[in-house]
Formats: sequence, structure tokens, C-alpha cells
Amino acid sequence: MSGLKSLFKQTFIYGLATVLPRMLSFILVPLYTDPSVLSRAEYGRVSFIFAYFVLFNVVLAYGMETAFFRFFNKEEGQQKTTSTSAISLIISSFTLLGFAFLFRDQISSLIDIELKYLNLVFIILLLDALVIIPFAWLRATAKPMRYAILKITNVAINLGLNVFLLLYLKDLAKESSVFESIYKPDFEISYIFISNVIASAVTLLLLLPFYTKIKFKFDSVLWKKMMRYALPVLIAGVAYSINETFDRILLKELLPANIADDQIGMYSACYKLALFMTLFATAFRLGIEPYFFSHSKSENPQKNYAKILEFFVAFGSVILLGVVVFADVLKPYIIRSEAYYEAMWIVPLILLANFCLGIYHNLSVWYKITDRTKFGAYISVLGAIITLVLNYILIPKIGFKGSAVATLAAYAVMMFLSFYFGRKYYPVPYNLKKISLYLGLSTVFSILYFYYFRGNYFVGIASLIVFLGLVFQFEKKELKQLLKR
Repeated sequence: MSGLKSLFKQTFIYGLATVLPRMLSFILVPLYTDPSVLSRAEYGRVSFIFAYFVLFNVVLAYGMETAFFRFFNKEEGQQKTTSTSAISLIISSFTLLGFAFLFRDQISSLIDIELKYLNLVFIILLLDALVIIPFAWLRATAKPMRYAILKITNVAINLGLNVFLLLYLKDLAKESSVFESIYKPDFEISYIFISNVIASAVTLLLLLPFYTKIKFKFDSVLWKKMMRYALPVLIAGVAYSINETFDRILLKELLPANIADDQIGMYSACYKLALFMTLFATAFRLGIEPYFFSHSKSENPQKNYAKILEFFVAFGSVILLGVVVFADVLKPYIIRSEAYYEAMWIVPLILLANFCLGIYHNLSVWYKITDRTKFGAYISVLGAIITLVLNYILIPKIGFKGSAVATLAAYAVMMFLSFYFGRKYYPVPYNLKKISLYLGLSTVFSILYFYYFRGNYFVGIASLIVFLGLVFQFEKKELKQLLKR
């Protein structure tokens, strides 16, 4: 249990690094959905561009972060792994983005992103790529507090600049010639990306000491081993980005041009209500990934892996049901305009989809520590195919609702496949009865409440209380042990 206590302590701190900045980033949703700042179509445009960010970031990272964790504590040595992976990412990032700048006109036309925005996107991508290994090193060397401070600083700068440039600069420009020289009318979308550029630049500046400490020695033999491990992760990452963001891209492609940006705007705004589940799953993953690798050689690690998933499903089920019950209470604080509420239908499906994705990440321990990362690629590619096929079939018929259904179907299939193959190659004694009970009951309660009793808080709160009582009854012994000093 001491190992689990250490895990949950780190997960809590990583959670601060993820949850607090993302909670602050909620400020941006009401800001962007304020009709006086951006129209619904403009917010859709911003969401469409950010969808490509996910894909580009995956390509620039090409699985090197996961490979870094895998090889960091192996016989090759920590210094060698750190310097080789850092040099690899520096060279690849400058090379790829150098070519991207040369052919930016063609890329702009191909992906339908205006050149004025695309130039800023390239700069952000380069800056973010250069901090991948420094942040991974902080996690691998158990420095969660520094990791958290840097992440929070990045988002605080981004948020502060967004608020200043979008809300206050216009009025200040009327009173001061200094601000007048900065302000440009109809420049709101560019201000959003400029804020991101400055925040990413400051983060890289704060992480420069990492580059002064490492020895710049490139081990080609080690690099080849890391790339063999990383390439399936890259394929899985590209497939994941398709699952995560191509719904926005396909909505743009498959819906009539006169409504596409509006639909993307509504869908993206209501999608944000699933962020509570995403925050929880991401924080959990940041904590467990180093733990999986560092404890893989300990005595009977499968027992702890099973308990970790059980805790994840228990807490995740509470979040699922809680957010569904109070979705209508939360939405005015996150989405400023009622013009976006038409897409609230997607909320339970997207929450459940992200819950399945979180379970999938927990189950993925088997292929990561047995060096069978190709299975991760296979499963993710299948998920991407499901996403693409269902979006192509459903979007023309039911619009953004089809994207929500496709997302849930893809992540659910990925979750079940990972469990199936994991049982064959690396059996873990999961408590399937308890996990199925938590997942099944929270899903049934959520669907029944939202689609049949929505607004009846007597039914919703009663369901939540019953479920919380059930979880506490089953987990009270373990919770007491974890809370002991």
C-alpha cells in the first residue's frame, strides 16, 4: 500500500499541474463564447485550428517521450537516454518546421487555415516541442512540484494575455497612444495565438537550465532502439489525434459551408463540459505512467495495477454521474451564450467516451512494459477507423450528434480490445465484478437522468447519493489505508 500512497501523492501534485491550469482555462470558454468577443462561427474557427494542433504535436513528438520513460531506468543509463532523446527532438523539430515554413502557402491551402494564423501555429509547435523532454525529465526524476509550477505559469500567462488582449486592449487604445500602436481591429483570433506564443516562449526560457545541465552526446545505437519503441507509439498517437480532434475537421468538411463553423462552435463549447473527466484521467495518467515502468520489476506488480484501475473506475464513475446531474447548473459558468446550448445533447456521451479512454490508458500498462507497443498502434488505428467511418456516415444525417456517437464508439472499442489482449499477454487480476458494477451503474444512472429526467434534481441527486454510498461501502477499507500517514 505504501507504493500506492506514493503514486496517489504524485498523482495529486500532477493533478494540480493539470487540473488547476485547465480549471483556469475555463475562463477562456466564457470569454470566447461571449458574443462581444467572438461570434459562434469565429469560436468554431478557433476550435478548428486547435484541432490540428493535436495532430501536429503528436507528429513532432513521434513517441519519443514514452520511449524516454521506457529507457530512462534501463541499462543504457539516464544521462545517455536524456541527451539522445533531447538532441533527437531538437534536430527533428527544427528540420520539420523549417520545411513547413518553406511550404506554408501549400499547407495553408491544403488544411484550410489562413496563413496569418498558420505562421503563429508553427512557432507555437516549435516552442512546445522543445520542452517535451525537459518536462518528461522532471516527471522521471520525481520533481512534480517544479513540473506543476511551470505548467501553471504557462497557462496563467496565456490566460492573462487572452483577457488583456481581448477584453481591455481596445478600451486602453482609445486612451493611450502606446496601446493604440498595439491594438488592431478584427484581430481577435490572432491575439489568441499570440498569447499562446508568448506563454510557450516563457516556458521554454524557464526550462533552458535543463539544456545547460545535460551532456550533448548522441548515441545512435540507443536512438535506434528508442525509435523502434517509439514508432508504434507515434502511429498510436496519430490515430489518437484522429479520435480526439478529427470530429471538428470532419464537421468542417461534411457540413454545408454556411453552417459548419457555427456547428463546430456549439459542439466545441459543450464538449468542454467533459473536461472534468479529461482532467481526472490526464492527472491520473501522468502519475501512473512513470509508476508502471518503475515498479514493473517489483514483486507481483499486477496486484497494484489491478487496484489502481479499480480506484480509477470508482472515482471516474462518481465524476461521470456528478457532472451529468449538474451539467445544467455548470453550463452558464462555462458557456456564456445560450446560442451554444443546442449541443448539450452530447455531454453524457462525451463524458462517457473520455471515461472509456481513461480506462484504456490504465489498461495499456500491459503493452508498454512488455515492449509490445505495436498493439497500442493497432488498437488506436482501429479506433481511428471507427471514428472516421462513423463520422462520415453520421454527420450528414445528424450533424454534431454523430461525432459524439463516433467518439464514444471508438473509445469503448479501444478499451475492450486492450483488456482482451492484455489478459492474454500480461494477465492482471482486475476485479471485474466491481469495475463492471461501477461503470455500468453510473452509465445507466447518467443516461436515464439526462435524457429522461433532466432538470428533476430530486431524481438526479438521489441517484448520486445512492451511488456514492455504494462506492464508499465497497472502498472504505482501502480509502482508510490510503489516508493513513
